[in-house]
Amino acid sequence: MAWHQISVITDEITAPQLADYFSELGAVSVTYTDAEDEPVYEPAIDQTKIWSNTQVTALFEMNADPDVVQTLVFNQFIGSSLETWVYELLQDQVWERAWMEHFKPMKFADKLWVCPTGQEQFDADTVCMTLDPGLAFGTGTHPTTALCLEWLASHDLRDKVVIDFGCGSGILAIAALLLGARHAHAIDIDPQALTATQYNAEKNQVQDRISYYLPEQFVPFKADVVLANILAKPLIELSPVISDLVANQGDLILSGILNEQADSVADAYRQLGFVMADAVQQDDWCRLDGVNQA
Repeated sequence: MAWHQISVITDEITAPQLADYFSELGAVSVTYTDAEDEPVYEPAIDQTKIWSNTQVTALFEMNADPDVVQTLVFNQFIGSSLETWVYELLQDQVWERAWMEHFKPMKFADKLWVCPTGQEQFDADTVCMTLDPGLAFGTGTHPTTALCLEWLASHDLRDKVVIDFGCGSGILAIAALLLGARHAHAIDIDPQALTATQYNAEKNQVQDRISYYLPEQFVPFKADVVLANILAKPLIELSPVISDLVANQGDLILSGILNEQADSVADAYRQLGFVMADAVQQDDWCRLDGVNQA
């Protein structure tokens, strides 16, 4: 099967609106890529951080009409910055190769595999999570996510209740369930993140043990394990909110932190009664682990 691929470069304000509109027009996948060379980190819980010049790429089934899509988009976004409209007929094998070059099976703590469809690994004494690209952003390839997966795969999660604060693709919540957690609660400000999380939960057959929320829908409670893979600034600003979700003697796992930011983030949680371990580093990033002793 072939696909219509359409991409256009726009600004950071228009990009999420355009992505939503592509989805409304029937896109089966919408992704963001950097149109220049500007670094971007994992989005905060209260924002969808993207590049100032972003290439938005949409994939449509063959029954879509690219000319109609283009006309509708330009009529919808009159006055907005839309540049370098590119259309391509994409064969299945080209599409598969494009993302498989970047997403290979990954193993964490000799216990958890994260694999694309068709490359699942079933070693003895391991569990395997299947993920595909598309709406799902976050596949474990970024150090911030990998550090959290390593923690999950290294700890006994049996019968634990987990909160994934800023869930993205839901990879951390789903990994926790596959590793034995009783229930996971996934929270994100972006409705597309919850859609991706639901899809991935169903793909991994854990949909009966996971709940999804926008922040305003979530009723706070205390969980055994709380993971927050977001940026340092919101981790600090939201420290009272996040810390209040961790049960007494419960575990707190913080990521999305640059190495030089570790001390300031750790100090914010120490002041709230957490015993914080030394940062675990991978490349320029680190993970902070804490236990609620308040």
